[in-house]
Amino acid sequence: MENSYDKAGATEETTRRSDRHGMLKSYYGMEKGAMKEAGAQEGVDINGLYFKPDLYIEKLLKEKSLTELMDKESEMVKQIRSLDSDMQTLVYENYNKFISATDTIRKMKNDFKRMEDEMDRLATNMEAITEFSGHISGTLQDRRQQIQKLAGVHALLKKLQFLFELPARLKKCIEMESYAQAVRYYMKAQKVLLQYQHMPSFQGIQEDSDAIVKELKTKLRQCFRNKNSSQQELSECVDLLLQLNEPAGELCDDYLAHSKQMLDEYLSQLEYQVKLNSGEERLKLPSELDRPAEAYMNPPMDILEFVDCGSNVFIGNICLVIASYTDMFINRTTRDEDWDATNEIAHKKLVNFVMTLMDQYFSYVEKRMQLEKETGDNTILVRALDRFHRRLQAMNSLLPDTDFARIGTDIVSRVAHGRVMHYLQALKQHFSDCLTDIRQSLAAPRIVGKPEGAGSNNLSELLMSAEVAVVDQIKSVLSNLQAFIALDITFAMKPYFRNEFCTVEVREGLMVAFLQHIHHTAMEFCDSMSDRGSAPPTLLLLLSRLCIDFENGTISYLVNLVDDQFMLASNQQVTSITSLCHTFKETAQKLLNHYVSMQGLIISQMLRKSVETRDWLNTIEPRNVRAVMKRVVEDITAIDTQVGQLYEEGVRKERSSDSSRRTFGNFSMSRQQQRSQWGRYTPSTIDNSLMSNIQKLFSEKIEIFSTVEFSKVSVLTGIIKISLKTFMECVRLRTFGRYGLQQLQVDTHYLQLYLWRFVTDENLVHFLLDEIVSSAVHRCLNAVMMESSVVDLICDRG
Repeated sequence: MENSYDKAGATEETTRRSDRHGMLKSYYGMEKGAMKEAGAQEGVDINGLYFKPDLYIEKLLKEKSLTELMDKESEMVKQIRSLDSDMQTLVYENYNKFISATDTIRKMKNDFKRMEDEMDRLATNMEAITEFSGHISGTLQDRRQQIQKLAGVHALLKKLQFLFELPARLKKCIEMESYAQAVRYYMKAQKVLLQYQHMPSFQGIQEDSDAIVKELKTKLRQCFRNKNSSQQELSECVDLLLQLNEPAGELCDDYLAHSKQMLDEYLSQLEYQVKLNSGEERLKLPSELDRPAEAYMNPPMDILEFVDCGSNVFIGNICLVIASYTDMFINRTTRDEDWDATNEIAHKKLVNFVMTLMDQYFSYVEKRMQLEKETGDNTILVRALDRFHRRLQAMNSLLPDTDFARIGTDIVSRVAHGRVMHYLQALKQHFSDCLTDIRQSLAAPRIVGKPEGAGSNNLSELLMSAEVAVVDQIKSVLSNLQAFIALDITFAMKPYFRNEFCTVEVREGLMVAFLQHIHHTAMEFCDSMSDRGSAPPTLLLLLSRLCIDFENGTISYLVNLVDDQFMLASNQQVTSITSLCHTFKETAQKLLNHYVSMQGLIISQMLRKSVETRDWLNTIEPRNVRAVMKRVVEDITAIDTQVGQLYEEGVRKERSSDSSRRTFGNFSMSRQQQRSQWGRYTPSTIDNSLMSNIQKLFSEKIEIFSTVEFSKVSVLTGIIKISLKTFMECVRLRTFGRYGLQQLQVDTHYLQLYLWRFVTDENLVHFLLDEIVSSAVHRCLNAVMMESSVVDLICDRG
């Protein structure tokens, strides 16, 4: 028995393996030649389809040793036993399943036999029922028509009863304020009453019903005059009046008029908040409130609360009005056939009504937004604008012919423009405050024991603090304005708002405008006719250096900061950095030129007064250098210190070897030669002015009011040229005596000892001083020069 089971199992396993192998071959599309080739290769594969025992044994004998053959035999014996065991288990399991399937089939056969018997009994019962039904139909056929007549008469009597009871029913419904039920009763009987209105009884019912319905219409219209009526009550009243064939146009006007009363109250509350925040209205007392519901809007609201109140109360109610109006009038086509003709008129009325109220709402919101004047963070304001804009976007679906979102974006743009202008004014005020602080620092007394320019008068520190303050203020403003283009803000995603705000408002309207304001403010200091024309010269020097620093890097840094933070496109038409830098450089040049002119004028006035107020004909023999010359040297030294704190030294021409000596040097030698000539001066001698004029023809022309370079020596050279030129012109207008000429000789020598070190070319000082002495000689009645050694002694002592 076991051998038969083993053979059967082996045969079944071989068949399954063959079938599986064949399906695989057919699936992968192997051709017969390929299959034969594969079979030849698998001849030694014990698991292959084309396994050949002889080839397999032959291969093992060739490749394996005796020990390996014995191990292989043991392994194969184990595998055979394992396969026999698996095969027996498989046979037993299949046998049990076969027995179970046989029992199931036997049971199903018995169940189907019972079901056939039940179906036979059911068919017999159905035949009996059909026969019984036919018998009943034949028996009641004579009475069916009588029953139908009686049913019709009963229905007619009920209708007549309803008609006769209609007036009483209508009165009862009105007393109970069940207006909808009354309208349903009336509309239900309307067709019958109209059809039989020629009959006296029905005519009386019609008249009584019409009188009651007229009273009902009056009560329904009173709802429009009641302020406390809700939108649901209004909608119900309008719907009932439309069912009663009231004119739709009048109902539209009445509904909108009632809604306007309610919405005007909300707008008045918003207006009150605007006036309260602007100071035009005082806070109401609790006794002054019309309704207790107004108490929550009485205290001053911040901008976010104001927008939330407007959006939730006013916008929410106007949206409800729009939706109710649309459902009651515009979309009412199934109940009123003639309503399509007035649909467009009703829609225009709604649009005009909504736009009128929304214009007022927009004006209040914009006014309240413009009242936000603080220069701090814009987060609350931007959040309020975002909520305002989001709510308007939702309204577009209610009125497709309007674009409230675009109107809201325009309002947001104007508010953003107002904020930018406010920040611009704040920057201008801050810059003005910086100038005031600088002027106060310059006017403060110097600290005792410190050199000039130290302490509160350190110009480099004042300049640095002013630049840092201005740049920090600009960065703070830009940081605050970035709230308008945050990624979570809806209106910031609108391209037309973002481009205009970033380019027109921030870059051009704020940054470029503020830089131009600095330029115009600085230029006003150069205008002697303006209010700023009386500024101290040191402030002009500081502003010139400030403009140079802006031109060298600050402008580029600030403008690039704006471009980076606000992501401006490079192809937009904007003011270039190069033009701004060029403007500031010109401004710095004009400020420095004006500074040189003012300082030269101050020193020139001292020299002019010293010349004009002295009697040069009757003066005594000079013993000291005049105090005004010492003051001139001190002031120029102070100016040199001030300018040196802000500007570099500059380039000087090569100096002569005797420039630093406290004697006249070459200048004294030329004077000595002139002195020998002037000592022999008589009216009969050759006119020495001719020789002087000939020498001037071959000397280089000195341009007094030339453009000043941005260096210390250039600035000092310009001041000294103006001062000495003024000194020379004043000398030419005076007449000198002997001692007056000698005093002027001492003064010019003292100036030469100190002024040569401040200028670009020392020969310029020598030339101008020579001209001054020469002019004095020509204007002297007794031209006798002082000895060189005496002049040196006086100057050394002075």
